[in-house]
Amino acid sequence: MSFLSFLERLAETSGSVALHESRYMYLIVLTVHVLTLCVFIGMSLIVDLRLLGATMRNVPVSEMITRLSPWIITGFVVMVVSGSLMFYAAPVDKYENLFFRAKMGLLILAGINIWLFFKRLSRSISEWDLDPVPPIKIRLAGGAGIALWAAIIAAGRMIPYQQYWFD
Repeated sequence: MSFLSFLERLAETSGSVALHESRYMYLIVLTVHVLTLCVFIGMSLIVDLRLLGATMRNVPVSEMITRLSPWIITGFVVMVVSGSLMFYAAPVDKYENLFFRAKMGLLILAGINIWLFFKRLSRSISEWDLDPVPPIKIRLAGGAGIALWAAIIAAGRMIPYQQYWFD
C-alpha cells in the first residue's frame, strides 16, 4: 500500500469526514491551532530575542528558559494536536499541497535548530548566561529560530491558497 492510498483511506474514515464536513468543529480546531501558535511563537520569540541579545539583557537566559518553557511546551503540544486534527480532516489535500510540504520541512529544520541548541550550545550556558549579548553561535541559533518560525507561519498561511498559485 502506498502512502497516498493510506491517506485516501484515512480521508474516508468517519472521523475525518465528520471533521471535514462539520460546520463548526473544523473552525474550532483551526482557532485553537492559531491561538496556541500565538502562545508558542510569542514565548519562543522572547527567548530568541534574548539569545540575540536584543531584549531583556539583564535577565539570565537560563531563568528565561525555565520560566517560559511550560508555556512554550504547552503551546507546542496543543498546536501539534490541533494541527494533526486539521491534517486528519483532509489528509490527501494537505499531502498534495506544496505549502504544507514546505511547512513540514521547515518544522523539521526548526526542530533541528532547537535540538542543536539544547544538545550542544546550552552545555556552555554557565559561561554566557549573564552576558548581555551571548556568543555568536547562540545568536545564530536565536536568529535561525526567528527566521524559521516566520517562514513556517508564512507557509502555513499559504496552504489554503495553493490553487491561486499553481492550479
